[in-house]
Amino acid sequence: MSLLAACGVSKSYGAVRVLDTVDFDLHPGEVHALMGENGAGKSTLIKILGGAVVPDGGGVVMDGRSLPPGDPLAVRRAGVNTVHQEFTLVPDMSVADNVVLGRERGPLLRRGDTLRDVRALLDRLGVQVDPAAAVRGLSVAHQQLIEIARALASDARVLILDEPSATLPAADVERLFEVLRRLRDRGLGIIYISHRIEEVFSLADRVTVLRDGRHVATAPAAGLDRAQLIRWMVGRDIAEEFPTRATPAGSVVLDVRHLQAPPRFTDVSFDLRQGEIVGVAGLVGAGRTSMALALAGALPAGGTIALRGTPVRFRAPGDAIARGVAYVTEDRKSRGIIPRLGAGANMTLAALAAFASYGLLSPGREAAAAAEAARRFDVRAANLRQPAGTLSGGNQQKVLLARATMTRPAVLLLDEPTRGVDVGARAEIYGLMNALTRDGLAILMISSDLPEILGMSDRIVVMREGRTRGELTRGEATPERVMALATAA
Repeated sequence: MSLLAACGVSKSYGAVRVLDTVDFDLHPGEVHALMGENGAGKSTLIKILGGAVVPDGGGVVMDGRSLPPGDPLAVRRAGVNTVHQEFTLVPDMSVADNVVLGRERGPLLRRGDTLRDVRALLDRLGVQVDPAAAVRGLSVAHQQLIEIARALASDARVLILDEPSATLPAADVERLFEVLRRLRDRGLGIIYISHRIEEVFSLADRVTVLRDGRHVATAPAAGLDRAQLIRWMVGRDIAEEFPTRATPAGSVVLDVRHLQAPPRFTDVSFDLRQGEIVGVAGLVGAGRTSMALALAGALPAGGTIALRGTPVRFRAPGDAIARGVAYVTEDRKSRGIIPRLGAGANMTLAALAAFASYGLLSPGREAAAAAEAARRFDVRAANLRQPAGTLSGGNQQKVLLARATMTRPAVLLLDEPTRGVDVGARAEIYGLMNALTRDGLAILMISSDLPEILGMSDRIVVMREGRTRGELTRGEATPERVMALATAA
């Protein structure tokens, strides 16, 4: 008998059919991966399973009994807990207080009992964290595990994880997987959503694929062919996950020497050539994003930066943009797109001066530039007035790429360019990166996705503890050599 099952669930928003009579089931003691492109219906399905969304048809059954639709509290009490991609922890509260938040018993809490109980729970998960420590000071990986601990504190029997590894480097992903395997072995049912196909083969027992709101296939993960899985997800073959890099490197465009902004990073040196992609690898906390922010003028830093041989000093992001350095953030939802602004306006936002005469903006010129950028970057929207927040993750990322390149930069800083993006959109973004370098752009790419670093970089710079620790050419780079530099192994 299934532990949890969605039986013929359907959901529409207006004229848009998001789910169409979808069946899905979860067994005790298994990890069931839910796969599909952005917009396939995965998020809506897990919201229905978790009681947050009422289906138009069908329903959810647990242990053979119907769960009340639209009642997330009752569903949670029945043992179904969801850990969302965006953390819901309270940063200034302790680990213990976050774990018991909303589950306090009685008007008076015994502090010692709470700390003891939470410590025992963390020990069972193999998480070495002080329960009295503030969440704000924890690594992203530990915060993810605290979210899981909070779900388990309410005697969860089903755990739904939405992109839990999206912000984690390889070493922390494996630590997360160890915890999930232990939970599975204890009989917990786990629904796992991820765009990273390699994780599915490493962790999942079964895989279900949705496409355009419909159930495409359910199959055992063991023996499943990678190419077949991609075909189920996107409805077509993707010949190469990482396109061939054939652009010859030109002259040095960016030269960075002993860049520092203690305590975030202390000594970074590298160069970047025209037409080249240089990947920046390292564990979370190595200082990669802070280094990129310093190069983009968003963080004061010492050391020297030279553009085409000329020393520069950026006091604000506007200075960097004016000199030809553009930055695409790792956090497109909070710091990238303006959700309620149209897709077209989001793309032209950084280059409005180019569409103005005597201080007056020309709407026609701006609209024409947005339409051309949408065509070049294949931004798929109902129209360019569609709010950017309603686009898929891949299309939001392409909007940010279009915005950055509209300023005509010589150097493009990409921070986690495919985070939370499905396999089809990833291939499109990689193709766009190749096209940009063929046009002479130099790209510095920060990524926690090791296959992406190896597959797209001409050279790899590895950071550890705020310093550059080594550089590898494409021919020299292997997963083992990159991780050895990143971890001092």
